[in-house]
Amino acid sequence: MIRYDQGIFFLNTDQTGYIFRLTGFGHPEHIYYGPRPENPSVESLELKRTAGVGGTVVYDESDPMYCLDILPLEWSGIGKGDFRQSPCEIKMPDGTFVTDFVYQSHEILDGPAPSEILPCAVAEAGEAQTLSILLKDKLFDIELTLLYTVFPAVDVITRRAVLRNHSGGSIVIRKMMSMMLDLPASVSRRTTFHGGWIKEAHKQTEPIGNGIYVLQNLTGASGNRCNPGFLISEENASEAFGRVYGFNLVYSGNHYSAIERSHQGSVRVMTGINPHCFEWPLDEGSVFETPEAVLTFSDRGYNGASGQFHDFINRHIVRGNWKDKERPILYNTWESFFFDFTRRKLIGAAKRAKNLGAELFVLDDGWFVGRKDDTAGLGDYETDQRKIRGGLQSLSGRLHGMGMAFGIWVEPEMVNPNSNLFRAHPEYAVRIPGRKESYGRNQLVLDLTNPSVRDYIVEKVSGLLDSADISYVKWDMNRHITDMYSASIPEQGMFFHSYILGLYNILKRVFEPRPHILLESCSSGGNRFDLGMLCFSPQIWASDNTDPVERLAIQSGLSYLYPLSTIGAHVSASPHQQTLRDTPLSNRFNVAGFGVLGYELDPAHLTVSDRKEIKNQIRFYKEHRRLFQFGRFFRHDAVKDNKVHWQVVDPKQGMSIAGLFNLMSHASEIPDVLPLDGLSPEREYEVRTVPKKLSVRKFGGLINHILPIRIDPNGLLFRLIDRFYTLTDCVEQYSAGGRELMQGVALNTPFIGTYYNENTRLMGDYDSNLYQITAL
Repeated sequence: MIRYDQGIFFLNTDQTGYIFRLTGFGHPEHIYYGPRPENPSVESLELKRTAGVGGTVVYDESDPMYCLDILPLEWSGIGKGDFRQSPCEIKMPDGTFVTDFVYQSHEILDGPAPSEILPCAVAEAGEAQTLSILLKDKLFDIELTLLYTVFPAVDVITRRAVLRNHSGGSIVIRKMMSMMLDLPASVSRRTTFHGGWIKEAHKQTEPIGNGIYVLQNLTGASGNRCNPGFLISEENASEAFGRVYGFNLVYSGNHYSAIERSHQGSVRVMTGINPHCFEWPLDEGSVFETPEAVLTFSDRGYNGASGQFHDFINRHIVRGNWKDKERPILYNTWESFFFDFTRRKLIGAAKRAKNLGAELFVLDDGWFVGRKDDTAGLGDYETDQRKIRGGLQSLSGRLHGMGMAFGIWVEPEMVNPNSNLFRAHPEYAVRIPGRKESYGRNQLVLDLTNPSVRDYIVEKVSGLLDSADISYVKWDMNRHITDMYSASIPEQGMFFHSYILGLYNILKRVFEPRPHILLESCSSGGNRFDLGMLCFSPQIWASDNTDPVERLAIQSGLSYLYPLSTIGAHVSASPHQQTLRDTPLSNRFNVAGFGVLGYELDPAHLTVSDRKEIKNQIRFYKEHRRLFQFGRFFRHDAVKDNKVHWQVVDPKQGMSIAGLFNLMSHASEIPDVLPLDGLSPEREYEVRTVPKKLSVRKFGGLINHILPIRIDPNGLLFRLIDRFYTLTDCVEQYSAGGRELMQGVALNTPFIGTYYNENTRLMGDYDSNLYQITAL
C-alpha cells in the first residue's frame, strides 16, 4: 500500500497511484495522482525545472531554478515565494505570518490514525495503512504532521494535518486546512453541489478558469447552500468515461474549499475548516487537529468516482450495529398531523401503516409539553400527557405489540424562550451580552461549547431514550447560528469549531452506549448532510421536499458523494406541500425507492387502490431492499433533456433495477432507449417492466375512448371507479446477453397522440417506469 524509496513516497490503492517526493530543501513535492502505474518512472512524471520563470522568487540562491510558486506541492506556507493560496495562516511567535515547514522524519503505520476529538474513518485489520510525515518550521519549534491513510480496496486516500507548538510561546491559527494538493493543468472542470432549503444538492458543473473559486458555508453547519464534497475532472468526462478526482471532508461545521488555477496552469485544491471568524490560540505544548479530508480518483467517469465514495462510506465511515445493515421502512407522522395529534390518532395511523407493510413508526415533532406549534417547548423533554395519555412507554409498548418498532424526533441543540429550560437557564442560549438576539423559527441555539449544556442534553436525551422501547431517533437542527458568543471559550474565534466539537461529544456520549438505536440526522432537511454526521448517523434526511420531481435532482446530486444507504427518502401525499405539484403514486415510490424508503402521508386518506399499490410497493422494496440500499448505483447520461436514468446493480451482477424517469412529456416523442451498465458481459439476462398501476382519474374524459359506455369524468360513478380500480401500463420483456444489453435496450413507443394499444407506454408528465434485470 505505502512504499518509501530514496525520498519518494508511493501510495497505492487497488486501482490508483499517488506519488510525491521530498525536494532537496525538504518540501513535499507532488508528482502524480491517477491510474495505478505498474513501474512508475518519476523522471517521466515530474515537473521539469529547466528554466526560471520571470517574476518569481527563488527560494534559495544555491538553486536558481527552485521556486515554490511553480512547484506542485503537498503543503505550502506563506512568505517564501509561493503566492498561491496557502493552506495555513499562523501568527508566529515573532508576530509574522511566515511559515516554512520542511521534512524531519516519517513513519508508516498499520491501520488509520484516529483523532482524539474528531470523527475519522475506521478500518478492520489489514484494510488501511497510514503514512505520517513530520515537518518542522525552519525557525521555530512548531511541528506539522501530515497524515495520509490509504484504503486500497475502495481506492480512497484520506489526509489530515496536526499542528504542535513547542516554540516556548503562543501562536494563533487563523487558517488551517486539512489538505492541499496541486493537480496538473489538464483538469478543466469543477462539479459542485448547491442549493438551499427544499432544493438541496443541485449539481453545477463549470470550467476552472484563472483565479480562485471558493466553496464554503458560513451558517454553523456543513450546510445546504454548498455541500463540502466536490469533483474535479477533465473536459470530456461523463458519467461512464473520463478522469475524475473526488474530494470531501469528515466535518459538520463551517467548511472551506478553494480551487485555484495558477498563472502556470496548475490547479491547487484545498479543503478544511472555514477560516471565517476563526482564530485558535495554541499555547506551548498544545495540539490542533484538522478534520479528515477524503480523496478519490477514477478514470471511469463520475460513476467510477462516486462508486468509490459509496464503498468507502459504507465500509469506513458508517460504523457500529448499522454498518452494512438494511434499514427499516418507516412511517413518519409529520406531514400527516404536524402538531395536531392524539394517542388515538397515532395508534390508528400505526395500524394502517403496519397493514401497508411499514416496520417502524416515527413520532415527529409535537410530543412534548408546550409544543402546540413551533413557538414553545424546545429544550424540554416531558411528554404531553394530554396528547399521549400514558406517555411514550405505553405508546411504544402498544406499537411493539402490533409488530412495529418505535422511533422519535428530537431537536436537542435548540431552545425556545418559551420553555422551562430557558426560564431556568437563559445563559444556556447562544447570545451576546448587551446585543439583541436574532431568532430563526422562533428559537435560539444552545451553547454546545458549554460543558453544562452538553451535560444537560446528554442527561435529557439519554433519559428519554431509556424511558421507552425506542430503536430510532430523528435528530433535527432547524436554524442557522447567529450572535456567536460563549463565555465558556477563551477566544470568540474558537466558537464555530468548538460548537461542532461539542456536538460530536454529545453524539458520542448518547449513542455509543446505545448502539442498537438507528440515528437519522436531519437539519431542516439536508442542511447537515456530511461525512462527519455519517460517523454517528447511518442515514440522513435528504430534504424536506418530498416531491419526486424535485427529489430527482436532490438525490442525484447527493449520489455523486454519498451512497443510497444514507439517503432518507419518503413517499408523501400529492399535491406536494413544497411545490403544489400533483404526481403519480408510482413515481413517488420509484424515486424514493432509490434510497432509504419511508412513507409520510395520512394512511386514513388513501383510496382502496392506493392501499393496494402501496402494499405492492413495500413488498417489492422488501424483496430488493439490499439492492436498493447497497447495490452499485449508476447515473446514466440522458440523451433527452426530459429524462433521468438511474440504475442499481448487485455486487454479483445477478440482479439489477433501472429507473426511467420522465419530467415533462413532449408531443410525438421519439422512442426511448434504456441505458444499462454494470452487468456481466458473459451472462444472459431477462429485462422486464415492473408492473405499474395507472390512476383512472389521470385520464379524465379520455377514458371514454376505451370503455363500452360513456361516463361523466366529473360524476360519482367515475369517482367510484377511480377509488377502487386502476389501469395497468404496458409491460415489456426481453432476453439478451449482458454485453448486448449494455448497448441500450430499445423500448416500445410511448403514447404519441394516436394508435393506443396494450403495447403503448403511457408515460405522462412526472411519470416513470422501473425495469427489473435478472440473470438467467
